[in-house]
Amino acid sequence: MGQLRQEVEPGEVGLDPKALARLDQHFAHQVDAGRLPGFLVAVSRHGRTAHLTLYGHRDVREGLPVETDTLWRMYSMTKPVTSVAALILMEEGRFGLDTPVADFLPAFAEPRVHVDGSGADLRTRPAERPILVRHLLTHTAGLTFGFYHAHPVDALYREAGIESSVVPGTDLAETCEAYARLPLQFEPGTQWNYSVATNVLGRLVEVASGRDLAAFLTERVFAPLGMVDAGLWVTEEQAPRLAELYGETQQGGITPVPGLPVHGRPRLLSGSGGMVASAHDYHRFMEFLRRRGELDGTRLLSAETVAAMTSNHLPDGADLHSYGSPVHREPGKSGLGFGLGVSVVTDPAATRSPTVRGSFGWSGVATTTFWVDTEHDLTVQFLTQLRPTGSHTVYPELKRLVHEALTD
Repeated sequence: MGQLRQEVEPGEVGLDPKALARLDQHFAHQVDAGRLPGFLVAVSRHGRTAHLTLYGHRDVREGLPVETDTLWRMYSMTKPVTSVAALILMEEGRFGLDTPVADFLPAFAEPRVHVDGSGADLRTRPAERPILVRHLLTHTAGLTFGFYHAHPVDALYREAGIESSVVPGTDLAETCEAYARLPLQFEPGTQWNYSVATNVLGRLVEVASGRDLAAFLTERVFAPLGMVDAGLWVTEEQAPRLAELYGETQQGGITPVPGLPVHGRPRLLSGSGGMVASAHDYHRFMEFLRRRGELDGTRLLSAETVAAMTSNHLPDGADLHSYGSPVHREPGKSGLGFGLGVSVVTDPAATRSPTVRGSFGWSGVATTTFWVDTEHDLTVQFLTQLRPTGSHTVYPELKRLVHEALTD
């Protein structure tokens, strides 16, 4: 197992230890008040971890503390990892950004697009353009999630048994075929809608490589980067280190809730949200991105490909607020573009939070988050296991408190 350790004092790399203490106190208060089970926060600069705090419990009922080797359900922080897997195959010439997905997944050969209506009165038409690989990477394919409850196509997902992102009891191939039978919300490439697209990308990786997703990630991403505990499930040996998953109660407290099945190999290998990893594992992944595709002498991607991954690919410099489907047109999406699997800050002022242009990252539904700030040569990760019922203040408060700690 790998364990993340503090490597340098904060002041040696331009971080204020008093400000970092305020950060710790803020989130410790959330734990003490019963609003978070526990957390791990790590701040690294110039490739060295300068701040590492563990507080609270990975299992409240059993009294088990958060430790450096605790394993966390990363949920959507899996998506950047699957995107890297696809980009590895792209560099090998297996496909390009503008390759039709149907070249590998024929079920997507004749997509239809929602025109109007809902339920029995819903009308569709043939799509005018194919779904491309770039559409999967940028969430502009027209796919959706059933849990949005915001569009008639969302309802079709739920009717097909896709309440969250997968059809219960199926494997990845079967679930992707179920997606393909449903209409798109919009013409591919014309809007941004966060969706099941990364599961389709994971299936594309399988078909293009001839390996199942778990094997490909282990052989081509996790092992080369030294992500020794990362995987799409936990083994019997790893299980005692897995953090319990919690949800919010109506009274503002927390209670254990079921999550994706991760004890033993699942039937469906989710490239969208199935990864379990330690803080050390995700630190290695962030460092690989910060170093533009290389870590400890091992290069998985060219610097040019990582630069493309972490640049905004929405047309004409659009952000998620202006280019997003209606469900995403909220203030928190302003100033954020989207690259090939990560969000990218395009207008710091518009985000209404302290950040810099070019900063990139993503978050998971269990209140995990990471970002890489290339201007300050900084990486940050925050790990807990709480599925909130609505918007949570963790992310904006974390960004504010980290920003206040920078002294140069």
